[in-house]
Amino acid sequence: MRVPLELTGLTKRFETQAGPFVAVDNVNARIGQGEFVCILGHSGCGKSTVLSIVAGLQPATLGGVVIDGKQVDTPGSDRAVVFQTPCLLPWLTARQNVLLAMKQAPSRRSDPKATPEHYLELVGVADCAAQLPGALSLGTQQCVSLARALSVEPRFLLLDEPFSTLDSLTRFDLQDTLLQVWERDRKTVLMVTHDVDEALYLADRLILMTDGPAATVGEIFTVPFPRPRERTAVLEHPDYYACHQRVLDFLKHHAHQSKVYVSA
Repeated sequence: MRVPLELTGLTKRFETQAGPFVAVDNVNARIGQGEFVCILGHSGCGKSTVLSIVAGLQPATLGGVVIDGKQVDTPGSDRAVVFQTPCLLPWLTARQNVLLAMKQAPSRRSDPKATPEHYLELVGVADCAAQLPGALSLGTQQCVSLARALSVEPRFLLLDEPFSTLDSLTRFDLQDTLLQVWERDRKTVLMVTHDVDEALYLADRLILMTDGPAATVGEIFTVPFPRPRERTAVLEHPDYYACHQRVLDFLKHHAHQSKVYVSA
């Protein structure tokens, strides 16, 4: 059965002074409509490289990304990215940042109901619409970035460690906000993270990456917790710590394997 998003033999090789460096090698995964999938692995294992190729921001060396049966290698309005840092235009207000994105999206140009305020309200920062990014906290800026991504009504929401630079309380709040937005619209989400708790709380499945060089998919793990989810209920689920330990064991094993590879 065809799925909306496939990674097929995705390989990325960089040319360096020391010779070719294979960042990721033969990555394969199938992501269903409305799924929330996290790519999880140690820092430097190629997670963000995979996401940027899915976004069309750089090409694969071999293989690639297939959407609805067609290979894609350029950006498109069907995909929106939220990066690790907010990347807002500092001379525009929160509202204007969202509006600028909406003007670039063909599906939003003729929809009178689509307003920047609607998307800012979705992520709980409508009261900041008239403020410049410099006047906002980092967490609020990231909410505006999420609103901007949602405003183009993408089929695929691509998230590159969007909460990793935030303090723990703000990170928890934004995870809850993201989950509420996803429960409402059920967009297909592909999210990069190295936070095991975050991945288990948010995702339907985890794509566990081995360490590089030549990182690849080591395991695809189905998260067993029912939806809708609430943080306390997930933490108190009888399978939570077993799932957490299984992921940690995978990461520890591949960190060890990577050290063996480097020292060999």
